Amino acid sequence: MSAEAPLPAIRSLPSWLLGRAAARGRALVAEALATEGMKMWHHVVLSAVRDLAPVAQADLGRGVRLDPKDLVGILNDLQAAELVVRAPDPTDRRKNAVSLTDEGARLLERCERLARAANDELLAPLTMAEREQFMGLLTRISGTDG
Repeated sequence: MSAEAPLPAIRSLPSWLLGRAAARGRALVAEALATEGMKMWHHVVLSAVRDLAPVAQADLGRGVRLDPKDLVGILNDLQAAELVVRAPDPTDRRKNAVSLTDEGARLLERCERLARAANDELLAPLTMAEREQFMGLLTRISGTDG
C-alpha cells in the first residue's frame, strides 16, 4: 500500500483546494459568529440591510441571492431579536422596507470584527503581500471583480 495521500489527482485540482479553503473559512467564521449567537446567513442579511436600508424585502433577497422563503425566516428571526424592523416602504406602501435597529447595528459591528479576525486566522500563513495577491486572484476567478 502506498504511503502517498489518497486521491492525489483530485487533491491537485484548484477547485478541490478552493473548496477545502472555503470550508475552513466558513467554519472559522461560523464559530466566531456563534459567540454572538449569530448564524452566517443572519450576518449576511444584517450586513446587506445596513448597506441598502431602507430596502424592500424583495430587493434584499435578490441582493444576497437568497430564496424569498428563506429570507422571510431569517428576517423573522432578526425582527424577533429586535435587530431589524420591517415597515411599509415609503416609495411603495404595498412593500415592506427593512432597516437595522440600533442594537442590530451594534451587533453587526461586533460580528464584523469577529469575521475579520476569523479571516485573519484563515490567511495567517500568508504575508500581507501574498494576502493582497490572493484576494486579487480570488476576485478575478470568482467573477466578482466588476
